[in-house]
Amino acid sequence: MNKIRKGDEIIVRTGKDKGRRGTVLQVFKDGRVLVEGINIAKKHVKPNPNVGEPGGIKDQAMPLDISNVLVFNAKTKQGERVGFRVEEGGSKVRVFRNGDVVDI
Repeated sequence: MNKIRKGDEIIVRTGKDKGRRGTVLQVFKDGRVLVEGINIAKKHVKPNPNVGEPGGIKDQAMPLDISNVLVFNAKTKQGERVGFRVEEGGSKVRVFRNGDVVDI
């Protein structure tokens, strides 16, 4: 079970986008996350007439290392670390370190 999942709102803690918030689009197995609107790079694209795609320079979101992001806690308005807790019914839930449940 991953601490950061697709759809989580995160905040970047290091790098050029420090302090910016975004939504996780994809989590890779090698420990990286793709975040919407964060870590944008320029990509040079050749035109493809078969598909009708024009060429040029396009902006593309690049993956960040998972250690450089924290899950955003709306209650405290800042990023916090996430852990796990087993409920009485035997279900496992993600919780912030202060005890609040992440998945509401």
